[in-house]
Amino acid sequence: MSRIGVMFDCNRAPEELPEFAAALEAAGADDLWVVEDLGWNGGVSAAALALAATTHLRVGIGIAPAPFRSPAVYAMEIATLARVHPGRIVAGIGHGVGDWMRRIGNAPKSPLALLEESIVAMRDLFNGATVDLDGREVQLEGIRLVHPPTVVPPIVTGVVKQRSLELSGRVADGTILVEGLQPAQIADSIGHIRRGGAGDDHEVITFAFLHVEDDPARAAEIRATALTGQAGFLGVPVDEVFGLIGPASEVPGKVRALEDSGAGTVVLRPFGDDHLGQALAALKALGR
Repeated sequence: MSRIGVMFDCNRAPEELPEFAAALEAAGADDLWVVEDLGWNGGVSAAALALAATTHLRVGIGIAPAPFRSPAVYAMEIATLARVHPGRIVAGIGHGVGDWMRRIGNAPKSPLALLEESIVAMRDLFNGATVDLDGREVQLEGIRLVHPPTVVPPIVTGVVKQRSLELSGRVADGTILVEGLQPAQIADSIGHIRRGGAGDDHEVITFAFLHVEDDPARAAEIRATALTGQAGFLGVPVDEVFGLIGPASEVPGKVRALEDSGAGTVVLRPFGDDHLGQALAALKALGR
């Protein structure tokens, strides 16, 4: 059975996070995932809050933009959390939104090179190496972590396109797949990851929209209005955006469909007014 996680949406106020994380842990969730988007909550600080409020919940950052985070600094931050909470932090990293990176003056010439060089450098730092790297995008000279993690945290990417998926399969420990992909599209994405060289130990994490609603008409209305933005991003009609939208009784079957497509971790992304209530209803339906 897949790991089941829940996203703490970036629109939620950060002071809500500790109680949210503790409630999810008590309800049997495996993971909590936090977000790092420009202008919203900081990913590392949010992860620290969630870790401090729980005892065994795994916390993932999904995702830190590589242009926003020097691999040396990001490795320092993640290693600090990993030393205090061994085995409980996942370092997510990706290209970032191009326009956001431009607006802060950090748009790379080669996003692919930046992502690959960042991951390679971070892994070496986590393993206690002294890193000298004169790459296309990353330059590090004699950088070493004084306190490397005792349990090396996984580095996972949040990527979408074919070349990036192949890169993730080549150098990362796992890949986060974007919300709304149909099971067949997830399987296709995994194919690209495998072509990059990923083995069976490469964790495939898929985010999935969640809204528990017993009224079929209301569920259809919610789908038609709430998922239009993601439909535009994916370039598909809104009725082709995959989501766990409907009665709680349908949640297990839809999660199984994602598992059957190859997802090893399913992260529920609640939306609406009561994110925690939505998540708890889904976890109960899943027998947690």
